[in-house]
Amino acid sequence: MRAVWQRVSRAWVELDREIVARISQGAVVFLGVDSDDTELDACFIARKCADLRAFDDRDGRLNLSLADIGGELLLVSQFTVCADCRKGRRPSFVRAASPEKANRLYELVAEKIRERGLVVKTGCFRTHMRVHLVNDGPVTLLLDSQKRF
Repeated sequence: MRAVWQRVSRAWVELDREIVARISQGAVVFLGVDSDDTELDACFIARKCADLRAFDDRDGRLNLSLADIGGELLLVSQFTVCADCRKGRRPSFVRAASPEKANRLYELVAEKIRERGLVVKTGCFRTHMRVHLVNDGPVTLLLDSQKRF
């Protein structure tokens, strides 16, 4: 499971010109589910997304988490995060999970983050969305559950 975690001052998702999710200060996470991912991967990614200390403390050091700042999280399913771009010019998506599996694990990630007491908004699975965000910093972190050991 791969996630692109971005610190934001605000973000929202539009579907057919209608805003379907909006957060203020917090993080946007673009989540890709690989075909071999399990619930363990989802739990790992959820914990990392929730607990990352990527917000400035009084000294300007990245020392605070979403919970510490009262931040929100916008979780967006994005199978293209699973792309393999090593060969040729067209990305390969053979590693991406089936839509059914991906949605189940995506929902599990959201649930596990909520269980940690955070506000989680979500995009719309398997739709063409417009994601708007104001990256704060910028701070962008890459997470990969296969690189957890």
